[in-house]
Amino acid sequence: MVATDIPAGTADNNRAETTVTSFRIIEALKSREYAGVTELAEELDLAKGTVHKHLNTLRELDYVIKEDHEYRLSLSFLGLGTAVRSRLPVYQEARQPLEKLTAATGEVASLMIPEHGYGIYVLRTYEGDHPDVNVNEGERLPLHATAGGKAILSYTPADERERILDVRGLPRLTENTITDRDALIDELRLVRDRRTSYDRAEYRENWHCIAQPITNEENRAIAAVTVSGPAERMEQKDSATDLASLVGSTVNSLQNRFYADY
Repeated sequence: MVATDIPAGTADNNRAETTVTSFRIIEALKSREYAGVTELAEELDLAKGTVHKHLNTLRELDYVIKEDHEYRLSLSFLGLGTAVRSRLPVYQEARQPLEKLTAATGEVASLMIPEHGYGIYVLRTYEGDHPDVNVNEGERLPLHATAGGKAILSYTPADERERILDVRGLPRLTENTITDRDALIDELRLVRDRRTSYDRAEYRENWHCIAQPITNEENRAIAAVTVSGPAERMEQKDSATDLASLVGSTVNSLQNRFYADY
């Protein structure tokens, strides 16, 4: 497993500004169903001609759809993401264990992996429509404010963990978010001791999550398994069924499957 890849900042002569501009536009479109040139130009503080040129290029490459005078991202991005995800060894083994975890808990079970100092849900399973799900597969989440993220940080080498915290910071997301580095380090020590982490409304109000890391032969986190749901319901279920044990059984199953193949 390679070291955590955190961009160190790029000198101007090594940075393609046109690429940066394209991805600023892509990120802006990501949060919208549709957007026009003027709207994007005003938000990004770019000339309308510049935005129009980038949109036309992305459209020619099949990554943007134009309808009337507005634009949206195309499903070509979905193809890129699913192709990358399908090559992750831990993902290849995860669906059946996570579906069993969802059946046992009745809550959302997820597989998070670390990338660029964020946590990314590469798989989420749940029963029925489950209107509580508000984070999609592929979205980036802060490591310091999520149970999966803290499980990963607690089993990340100290120098790399410090680099992540330096670059990504500790932004406050709710009144319960840990924003003091010393307090976070203390919590990560507890997480490592018990091999279980909790998010008690630290990322989202009235939402709790429990997680455990999946580690490699170097005892380094390569992923985390999480179970999440509304705070009151999660507290009731944890006291009645010991959610940590259910998550732990899933982690053990995944690690056994993973190491059986490698």
